Amino acid sequence: MSLNYSTSQDFQKTLQTLIKNDLDNVNQVIRQELYSEVVLIRQIAEYIINSGGKRLRPILLLLVANALNYQGNQHYALAAVIEFIHTATLLHDDVVDESDLRRSKPTANAVFGNAASVLVGDFLYSRSFQMMVKINNMAVMKVLSQATNIISEGEVLQLLNCHNADVDEERYMKVIHYKTAKLFQASAEIAAILGTQDSAIIKAFADYGMYLGTAFQLIDDVLDYSGDEDETGKHLGDDLAEGKPTLPLIYVMQNGTPEQANIVKNAIENGGREVFAQVLEVIKNSNALEFTRQQAIKEAQLAKNAIMDLQLNEQYKIALLNLADFSVERRQ
Repeated sequence: MSLNYSTSQDFQKTLQTLIKNDLDNVNQVIRQELYSEVVLIRQIAEYIINSGGKRLRPILLLLVANALNYQGNQHYALAAVIEFIHTATLLHDDVVDESDLRRSKPTANAVFGNAASVLVGDFLYSRSFQMMVKINNMAVMKVLSQATNIISEGEVLQLLNCHNADVDEERYMKVIHYKTAKLFQASAEIAAILGTQDSAIIKAFADYGMYLGTAFQLIDDVLDYSGDEDETGKHLGDDLAEGKPTLPLIYVMQNGTPEQANIVKNAIENGGREVFAQVLEVIKNSNALEFTRQQAIKEAQLAKNAIMDLQLNEQYKIALLNLADFSVERRQ
């Protein structure tokens, strides 16, 4: 599996060029809808949205709409809605996780405080629903309202899993599907709803989004133990410090030696960074990262399979297929 570009960064540049006009329109919607007479709301929302994110979810929505030759303009507002929902989850996540670094910048809660971050996250959620109502598409509303609820359930499931060394792969994958992949799925699905009335095509894109989001999160798990902090924009070992049993750790506990499994088990149960170097050594001496990467590659291939036989605008179809590759070959 490889991109048709020399680096994944080249792919990102090509992708942004392909949909530059669409992204400009989305950014205009974002600027308009971020406005509030409450200055702190504008400051925090703009801080997190302009902090260098990849905008993969809105980009996914735009690619699907164009692949289906959608001729309207509602995809711009919906791409902004997706970005607002994602940004709200980041604001809340960083408070819950007590994070202080994201995308190589201090988190909003580190700069503005926890209370302000939570409340501005709430503002972004409510603004998203205001925008959905204006679009007046009940099928789209249904997908997005369900997705928002499931994402919240995923957050709670992840909280319950913290410091629990008994979490198995099935339970962890459920968290991934709820917390991360669901918004990818919703992004692709609502774009397909705009572009076609064919339920089979809509289902195919929903599947594509779910598999893509799963692959994306699994690679995040890999990068948490193998990435470069300057590239990932966050501290290595953040998940371990929070006691999160991600797939590489679960693999070691299920397949490593008793000594290796015990080291990881104790690290999950107690959290903290003190044992990160020891756990990292255990992970590198096992097959944990390669196993997780291979699982991600399988999910990316399933994403490609979901849309491979669809009759789509060719350049956007190729971009979507390459996006699946990018999800597992990226370094940040």
